[in-house]
Amino acid sequence: MRVVFPADYFKSSQPDDVFADQAKAFADAGFTVSVWDESARKLKPTPVVGETVIYRGWMMTPEHYAEFCQQVIESQAIPLTSPEQYVAAHHLPNWYPLISDLTPETVCFTELGNLQAELENLGWNGFFVKDFVKSLKTSLGSRLEHANAIRVLMAEMEKFRGQIEGGICVRQLEEFKPETERRYFVLLGAPYAADGGSVPDLVRRVAERIHLPFYSVDIIQRGDKVWRVVEIGDGQVSDLVGWTVDSFVELWRALAVPAMS
Repeated sequence: MRVVFPADYFKSSQPDDVFADQAKAFADAGFTVSVWDESARKLKPTPVVGETVIYRGWMMTPEHYAEFCQQVIESQAIPLTSPEQYVAAHHLPNWYPLISDLTPETVCFTELGNLQAELENLGWNGFFVKDFVKSLKTSLGSRLEHANAIRVLMAEMEKFRGQIEGGICVRQLEEFKPETERRYFVLLGAPYAADGGSVPDLVRRVAERIHLPFYSVDIIQRGDKVWRVVEIGDGQVSDLVGWTVDSFVELWRALAVPAMS
């Protein structure tokens, strides 16, 4: 098993500084580590034939992730997560139908020319707006009280994010308690908690419905104490929110033992 991190911009044979502690922890745990030099489209060092390859780094567009997987395949190694599986977790419209009863009501749009009227037709009292991947955490933020603010928000999203990926997803507002938000990971069907303890029933229900190699599940408690899913993401590009590097590496130990023995 090989873990691949983004290469440092100036030292392309080394992991980016942001991921250096993770790369060291995986290496110390006995994993083989490489870097992905995106500008050169090269894996350094090249994976061994038959190895399973896990990416761990910055978010990629579906096109860039497909290019990464192609390089893995050309080295006769095997990506843990295929390009199709990556997009299945990375883009909200793909996972939402599988758990629509466990998360706020959501409507997605790819035609954006008449979005204000579309929002007004929903009849909601407020909206949480994001593209297929991320919300806007700068400037206006992503929470709208009125549909007529959507054009400004979209302009801000393009300014601060650089693009709108895929389209726009509009989620009905629910009153959450921010301090209760937690991140879990699901690896090959098994859900894990950051502290190694018990996993909430809500996360287990998600794991029973979404069958992907590796993804994150964020849950949060509503004001009425009902737990809700707020986000699913590809685990390879999910931050370690609430996790230590050591607890994250621990996820992979049992999976890697056969390959390393």
